[in-house]
This record gives sequence, structure tokens and C-alpha cells, in this order.
Amino acid sequence: MDSQQDQNAPPAAIAADEKAFKLTAFSDEAHDSTFHFQILHLTDQLYIWVGCNTVRMGHMYAALATPWDRTPSVAALLGGGANSTGASMARRLSMRTGWSIVLASSLPSNSPTIEAFAEQRLFQELKSLGYVKPISKSSNRAPPTSATKLQA
Repeated sequence: MDSQQDQNAPPAAIAADEKAFKLTAFSDEAHDSTFHFQILHLTDQLYIWVGCNTVRMGHMYAALATPWDRTPSVAALLGGGANSTGASMARRLSMRTGWSIVLASSLPSNSPTIEAFAEQRLFQELKSLGYVKPISKSSNRAPPTSATKLQA
């Protein structure tokens, strides 16, 4: 690279590849509540924030598929436990979309109707954005165990 190109190049912190990420934000109203959503498409994962009547970040979970199990593994990153509603939503979104999901959720606890609406609306938007990958049966299969190998 010559020195003229170096002088004209923007600093790395400012230069952003437009294809590196895409942010989608939208809101919806249902069940006497206002829902806010943000979807950040990163290179190999989706970062999703869901809020209901608030703009707090809430608990954060990561869900990703592994070659050893059909069900994505989930970890609580901030607050909450791996068996909470947000963790279940992250797991289902990862299963349904085929993406690694980082989900920040600020939904009221013990409100299955609100949780179901938020997940349904979010999946609808992910589908319309083209973020639902076709799931092949061979890539979602668990590897053979030693018992399976012996039977073969």
C-alpha cells in the first residue's frame, strides 16, 4: 500500500464495513404493553434485545448449537438462570433460526402471554429479514456414541 492511500484511509475505529453488521429496531403494541425490539446481525450471530414497557437491558443469555446435541446450549451471561424464560426463548430462537443467539430480555416474569407474543413477533421479524436458515437434517444430528458404533 502506498503512503498516499495510508493518508486518505479513515482510522480503523471510524471505518466500518457496511456488511459487517446490520441493525434493525422496531416496536409493537399488544396486551396493553409496548414492546421494543433490536436485532443486530453480526458476522456469525444475532444479538437481540427485547423490552416490554421499559428500555432496560435486563438479563442476557447466549444460545448456540453444538455438534453433540440437537438442542442448543444456553448460558446466562448477565443475571437470570439457565432455566429462566429468557434462556428458553434464546434456545428456541437458536433452534428455529439456525443462528447463535445472544438475547437480552427485559420482559415481566410470570407473564406467559407477553413472553409468547414477544417471541412470536420477534421470530416473524427474523423471518421477514431472512435470518431463518434452512436446517439440514444431517448437520443437526448428534454424533454416534460408542453404543451406536457397536450396533453398526
